[in-house]
Amino acid sequence: MEPPGSPAAALPPRPRGAPKRGRGRGRAARRPHVTVDSSKAKTSLEALKISLRQLRWRECPFGRRLPCDIYWHGVSFHDNDIFSGQVNKFPGMTEMVRKITLSRAVRTMQDLFPEEYNFYPRSWILPEEFPLFVAEVRMMKENDPAWKPTFIVKPDGGCQGDGIYLIKDPSDIRLAGNLQSRPAVVQEYICKPLLIDKLKFDIRLYVLLKSLEPLEIYIAKDGLSRFCTEPYQEPTLKNLHQVFMHLTNYSLNIHSGNFIHSDSVNTGSKRTFSSILYRLSSKGVDIKKVWSDIISLVIKTIVALTPELKVYYQSDIPTGKPGPTCFQILGFDILLMKNLKPMLLEVNANPSMRIEHEQELSPGVFENVPSPVDEEVKVAVIRDTLRLMDPYKKKKKDNLSQPSEPASEKKEQLSEGGSTDKLEHDSSKNPEASLPSPCLKQVFPKYAKQFNYLRLVERVAALFIRFLGVKGTTRLGPTGFRTFVRNCKLSNSNFSMATVDILYIDITRRWNSMGMDHKESGMCLQAFVEAFFCLAQKRYKSLPLHEQVATLIDFCEYQLVTLDERRLVCSRGITERRPALVTCQPDGLHLTPAHHAPLLNRTAATNKLADYRSHRL
Repeated sequence: MEPPGSPAAALPPRPRGAPKRGRGRGRAARRPHVTVDSSKAKTSLEALKISLRQLRWRECPFGRRLPCDIYWHGVSFHDNDIFSGQVNKFPGMTEMVRKITLSRAVRTMQDLFPEEYNFYPRSWILPEEFPLFVAEVRMMKENDPAWKPTFIVKPDGGCQGDGIYLIKDPSDIRLAGNLQSRPAVVQEYICKPLLIDKLKFDIRLYVLLKSLEPLEIYIAKDGLSRFCTEPYQEPTLKNLHQVFMHLTNYSLNIHSGNFIHSDSVNTGSKRTFSSILYRLSSKGVDIKKVWSDIISLVIKTIVALTPELKVYYQSDIPTGKPGPTCFQILGFDILLMKNLKPMLLEVNANPSMRIEHEQELSPGVFENVPSPVDEEVKVAVIRDTLRLMDPYKKKKKDNLSQPSEPASEKKEQLSEGGSTDKLEHDSSKNPEASLPSPCLKQVFPKYAKQFNYLRLVERVAALFIRFLGVKGTTRLGPTGFRTFVRNCKLSNSNFSMATVDILYIDITRRWNSMGMDHKESGMCLQAFVEAFFCLAQKRYKSLPLHEQVATLIDFCEYQLVTLDERRLVCSRGITERRPALVTCQPDGLHLTPAHHAPLLNRTAATNKLADYRSHRL
């Protein structure tokens, strides 16, 4: 207790929770540290630790009893049971980027928009499509006898080059063995890649999926270029098995005697992508065009993955239930062809974030050695991802935003880096002012106008989710499918409900026999999309497929908006009059308007239908 008459005794009591007197006087109150649970970070731990030190955030290496702001998982969304905060994995992402699922998703988009999705090699799924693969290759050879193809076989669940091999003929596929238990994708091999120093290389680009709804995508301004370790030659029967010539996987080439570890970003068997671009630029290559094509490839691939990711998301984090928000860093593996066209090789849900490599000191004795190239690229990606996901910065932005400001204008300001840049670079208040400029560039919604027309399957997925009925499921039952057809008024004299049932059974049975997940019964999204395409082709025979699908989506959305309005009127009548006087019985299941993807309002839907009718006339 202070003696009477002292200055401290003359002051009023300090309110509970207020900062102690004499500390920070005349300065803004320090904001709380962002807490990050790194207990499940695995191989990304070292890069994460460096990032947190640079940001001056608090790491919780063993977790803690109180919730953390951010949870950093090394493998999947389900590494921890989380009910709040943010987690760096989306539910279902690991399944979605497996080689078979990715190929199916891209193939669906190729059916709708073949020219826009020609950045993915022609693919067949084994073993189910092996007869189709044999027949199509035979037919193409008959049409073009000079065609001498090479194919690459990739196990569905393989990683780091495991199980990959090249073939010249379908008969060379290793059918004997575990193909039934370990399905694969076979693709046309890209025989004319761009070479640097006579070596084949690929590009690992890091892409941040910041949000699914609304869709937000960022691309790192730099990536890694991984080189083969033997001079490239086009595939022949003699060199077909030389993996150090044809496969760019780092985990394979590191075992080559020609692999070069370098402390320079410009040399060695692993370099920065920016060093490659600089070298190409010096030869007169239009680097802006290369980047533009890569950005287009990334956005289109995410658009292909988004529909099923939304189904997984609503299953694990149903609307109205507590749960974390999600974000994820993806690794895009891209190959530049000789004509500089980028081709997608694969997408990695868990790209390696290790910033060291093993060096053999003596036979059988290894030591982890820092890799300057990895550290330069990967630490920046993790650090700037965390900066974008900073929960306190988000709260500050929300508090500063004007209530009357239109949401579209606010999004535009965020995408252009308007007021947020001032927040990030105010050196007097923000410790981030000492950090380098962000390495992540927003590409969506910045370029949304150029790509929104591709998002048809996402709208089909919104219909699928609406009729799932039971929260937490990813499969549509027969009742839900019948209700979809009935509520959207798709049945008629030529398409009876009995035909609807047959369509559901046939498509669902075939998809469930493809070696898919059998934990749930019912129609998966991919089967629903096929059924939807079938209905669109029956109704609008004279249009191209993408117009058939778009027209049917508009029709369904219009019918559902009308149905929702009728239900709203009925519900108001129930509250205003006695229930006995109201005779409103909704057709089928009682469904509320979808929260996952807003349907068009009635006026917009009507206008779209009128446009398509006039187009057909």
